Amino acid sequence: MAFKKRVSSAAFASPVVLGSRWPVLALQAAFLVSFVTCNDAPPVPGDQLHIEKRWVPDTCQRHVTEGDFVRYHYHGTFPDGTKFDSSYDRGSTYNVFVGKGQIIAGMDKALLGMCVNERRFVKIPPSLAYGSKGLADVIPPDAVLHFDVLLLDIWNPTDTVQVETYYKPENCSRLVEVSDYIRYHYNGSLLDGTLFDSSHNRMRTYDTYVGIGWLIPGMDTGLLGMCVGEKRIIKVPPFLGYGEDGDGKDIPSQASLVFDVVLLDLHNPKDSITVESHYVPEDCERRTQVGDFIRYHYNGSLLDGTLFDSSYSRKHTYDTYIGKGYVIAGMDEGLLGLCTGEKRRVTIPPHLGYGEEGRGKIPGSAVLVFDIHVIDFHNPEDSVSITSLFKPSNCSVLSKKGDYLKYHYNATLMDGTVLDSTHQYGKTYNIVLGSGQVVMGMDIGLQDMCIGEKRNIVIPPHLGYGEAGVEGEVPGSAVLVFDIELLDLIPGLPEGYMFVWNGEVSPNLFEDIDKDQNGEVVLDEFIEYIHAQVRAGKGKLAPGFDPNKIIENMFTNQDRNQDGKITEEEFKLKDEEDKEIHDEL
Repeated sequence: MAFKKRVSSAAFASPVVLGSRWPVLALQAAFLVSFVTCNDAPPVPGDQLHIEKRWVPDTCQRHVTEGDFVRYHYHGTFPDGTKFDSSYDRGSTYNVFVGKGQIIAGMDKALLGMCVNERRFVKIPPSLAYGSKGLADVIPPDAVLHFDVLLLDIWNPTDTVQVETYYKPENCSRLVEVSDYIRYHYNGSLLDGTLFDSSHNRMRTYDTYVGIGWLIPGMDTGLLGMCVGEKRIIKVPPFLGYGEDGDGKDIPSQASLVFDVVLLDLHNPKDSITVESHYVPEDCERRTQVGDFIRYHYNGSLLDGTLFDSSYSRKHTYDTYIGKGYVIAGMDEGLLGLCTGEKRRVTIPPHLGYGEEGRGKIPGSAVLVFDIHVIDFHNPEDSVSITSLFKPSNCSVLSKKGDYLKYHYNATLMDGTVLDSTHQYGKTYNIVLGSGQVVMGMDIGLQDMCIGEKRNIVIPPHLGYGEAGVEGEVPGSAVLVFDIELLDLIPGLPEGYMFVWNGEVSPNLFEDIDKDQNGEVVLDEFIEYIHAQVRAGKGKLAPGFDPNKIIENMFTNQDRNQDGKITEEEFKLKDEEDKEIHDEL
């Protein structure tokens, strides 16, 4: 049922039956009455009107009074049961003003005090009906008339729209005003309870502007002042509804209308987003801005509380850039100015959301409500953030690339979610700095530390585990937070060296290695010699690596022709090489 306004005449229909101007029903031959039968019927004494209330509703909000307009059905019979007229046969109610002489005097009186849906049996004497003259060939003279009456509608030209709110939410921050756009469900019925339309049956809300003539006047008025979630009954007199013409289908002429309405959504085309902060961390050094990449959880609902989506149900944050059109315009705006850990509610009007068409579970023209919790954010241009928490007074030796470091750490996400901790294993984490044994951000964050120093290191994902993360351990695009304590530092070798001499190199180095003096050095001889030099303190292997692996690589680099042995012609020291090879002597 579209509640479109219809233009109709303000004049009321003239009475069709029971009035002094009742036309002769010449075509209704079936209703012609035997005069003899009627004349034989016992008369009703004098002006006595007999009214029998056959059914009265339990509740009666309104009774017929003089000046009211009523719609009713009836059967009209003579005392012997012969029918002379029936509104049911015509398929339409009889509509008339009461107490204005538009109907016979007995019916004018009989209708007074009736309720909607009340049924009365009325006996009207001739003096209050058609008297000694009767009516043409339909009602004989001095006829007593019986009417079985069912009242269906009452209204008065002085009536206005009646509004009864039977549920109102405790929190009602906004009320419907003229030019607002609303979405609501309704059941539309006549005053007797006959349902003529229902948005619930169509499983689609009725969506419209209010107060600009898109609705019948009564609804334009009755919807004003509602808040989302409110339920109200709106009673509309016909002159503020579909009037004399009805709707041509389900709503008859001059029908009062009753709408049971629940408001689901409300916005104005001039609305922007609204932001409500629920929690803001005390420590907020940085807020989101255009170009940042953010990870957040959310619950998405309609204005009436209907949930349409949730990142929590997927157990995965929503990850996106801000201000680049990756999300709806309202969310692009609503995600600005946030701190890590902040919780806020963002309400987005449809023109900044999914518009008139909607998407998936989101209806067209729906206001969206997102409850957001920011997990972390970063910018692709971010570097590692280093905060020194403690630094010993004696801090002369600083970590550098190639040093062997032993440290403890606690690793978390930005929201405090624990990822890992060396303390739970009871041992330090040991690496060679700058060798690629840890993520690039950690290699950066561990530089220039001294033994005993404590640091907080924040690593953006492009210097951590990137978009992929580590399955089951680190989410994709996650910012990492490490609390570090450096416990030990073994200085490494100069860049490009895996072994160095601590003193002068023997001028007869090849002969010293070649124990059997056969002019060839095999791997076992080479390994035994290097280990002996390290034990004697004459040489040093790069810390943090498998010494045998280093020595084997050194041997391979000296074995130029890869025949498994080194000759004196192949043997060269590092500084004799034309190019740098890391595993050289």
